[in-house]
Amino acid sequence: MEAIFPTWAYGVVCLASALISALSAPFWIRSAQRLGLIDHPGARKIHARPMPLVGGLIVATGLLIPMLGALALVKLALLDAPLLELSSYGLNQRTLQLAGLFAGALAMLGLGIVDDRSALSARPKLVAQFLIALLVTSTGTRVTLFIPNPLVSYLITILWFLTLINAFNFTDNMNGLCTGLAAISALTFAVHAALPSHYLVATIGFLVAGALLGYLPFNYPNAKTFLGDSGSHLVGYLIAAIAVLPHFHHPEQPNKWGVISPLLILGLVWIDFAWVILYRLWHRCPIYIGDTNHLSHQLVRRGFSPPAAVAALWLTHATLCLSSFLLTRSP
Repeated sequence: MEAIFPTWAYGVVCLASALISALSAPFWIRSAQRLGLIDHPGARKIHARPMPLVGGLIVATGLLIPMLGALALVKLALLDAPLLELSSYGLNQRTLQLAGLFAGALAMLGLGIVDDRSALSARPKLVAQFLIALLVTSTGTRVTLFIPNPLVSYLITILWFLTLINAFNFTDNMNGLCTGLAAISALTFAVHAALPSHYLVATIGFLVAGALLGYLPFNYPNAKTFLGDSGSHLVGYLIAAIAVLPHFHHPEQPNKWGVISPLLILGLVWIDFAWVILYRLWHRCPIYIGDTNHLSHQLVRRGFSPPAAVAALWLTHATLCLSSFLLTRSP
């Protein structure tokens, strides 16, 4: 393809997604009671009043409306010729993969909503996560790691999705933490994809980042709504997907060490997840029962206010994300 995807389009996608996400928030907050998506105060909860659990619906709205709008522009041929040519080509090449990704996103959102309403036990929730990950993997979103074995590729990808979905769920322990970490991650993956002109993958990354950034003011520092399991499940799923989509090793970037970039970009999430799991195992506590031993809680116990602790973790996470560019661009 000789046409070059315009960089301004990424900004438009991100801004549109953020605006729609933010504009939809009041509607979903008002609808929370009718939908049965309310988190009531309790013994293990720090909020003093009922909180709407509609973060997932807000983020999903910020994703789906711009996506449908873009598809309409392509189908009606309302874009300028080079942009229309590139968009049509990318969509045609990845139709099945994109359909699987967005079907999986809706399924993960639905699973989270059921969990928010009915408090599912760990086993059926994990089975549902596995089936959704299998669906997405079967439509072409897979990790290869230079191993030409489809079974290994399937297993690694499904494990990747399951781990990240639950790791991001673990980070949803203070206002804005999960949302901010995911937004920074999405922006980083989007830029990684945009630099070698993987424009379709980059567009998805900026779309996800915009939806999260539009929701963030409603979740930090003083939350008007929580992500809930619907939101944290969706966030973890989306980041897992856009981490798999970019090609970190390709002819223009032959450094094979680039393939470990997603581990570095998500380093803080992995560290928190591993620390909490090991802590619970060491103290013979159920892994799936929440506690106050996350990195954010450790900072608060050392004198940080909750918003400051979250901001400090955002900054640390952003530093790791920036360092990933040194890894991928090194000779």
